[in-house]
Amino acid sequence: MNYQEMVREINDSKQEIGGIKQIVWIAAGGSHGGFYPAHYFLDQEATTIRSKNITSNEFVKAPPAFVGENTVAVICSMRGTAETIEAAKVAKNLGATTIALYVDESELTEICSYKIAYESLAIDESDFSKTNSAYGLLLAMLLMDEVEGYPHMQTALAEFAKVDAVYKQAAYDIRPRAIKWGLQNRESKSIHVMGSGPTFGAAYIFSICNVMEMLQIDSPTVNSCDFFHGPFEVINEETSVFLIIGQGRSRSNDERAARFLQEFGGRKVFTLDALEVGIGQFDDQVSEYFNHLILAPILNNVFMRELAYQIKKDYNTRTYMWKAAYE
Repeated sequence: MNYQEMVREINDSKQEIGGIKQIVWIAAGGSHGGFYPAHYFLDQEATTIRSKNITSNEFVKAPPAFVGENTVAVICSMRGTAETIEAAKVAKNLGATTIALYVDESELTEICSYKIAYESLAIDESDFSKTNSAYGLLLAMLLMDEVEGYPHMQTALAEFAKVDAVYKQAAYDIRPRAIKWGLQNRESKSIHVMGSGPTFGAAYIFSICNVMEMLQIDSPTVNSCDFFHGPFEVINEETSVFLIIGQGRSRSNDERAARFLQEFGGRKVFTLDALEVGIGQFDDQVSEYFNHLILAPILNNVFMRELAYQIKKDYNTRTYMWKAAYE
């Protein structure tokens, strides 16, 4: 069964109860951020489908009232995080149709009605059109097309075929800039990461998973729009800022932040334009939704690794993860 057939089967199974009305994206940490492009797509394009992106334990403790038989729950965990498995149980008990995204089989894949194996964005040999974020976005598009119709569905399907090549060329081309950024931030105690619209999920993952988790450097995530409603007050000549300029309708918001930072920031202000990493190669009708699929692995595999090298940090080490009890 291919993914279009799977989505059609799910939609057909719900026709007698009114069809698919909600899609909830459930995961923890980087997997949660990885669902951002899927949720963002539905937020922007869907008129009848309700979408919510929620962390696993929040869903366990406070599942939204709308979750029921008309809901599709897409649940991601690389190896079977305990709270994500519990969230799958809750979703299934509430009547939702469950789809597991996974790397290794676990109790999650036993619980869920459908399952899709994905390839890790942290492994250079992966096919980057088959990451969790890519499959999440594909599912969002297919579900919307099945329920409401999506006029650019065929264009989008063709664009997924470009993702792996675009990413791998971009990872090679951008490395000199990543080296420069790493050198500039060898002594940084805090790195602000900014983005908006379709890039905010990539910014969030870069902050919480790459800079804070892997490198143990403080890293606030700031929306480029809300930057002007408080966060810009901390900017000075020494503030380290990593600003992502996305391609799409929110680009002017990122450019506005870039102009301010150019005037008032210092040598540690760094801007990464999505056009530098190949987003311009995607069709304009859908390119906005592909920002994350290229940017997230670039940030993890090029920028994070380069900073780790510069500060002589083994990015696989942790202070608390896998060590301290927090259940």
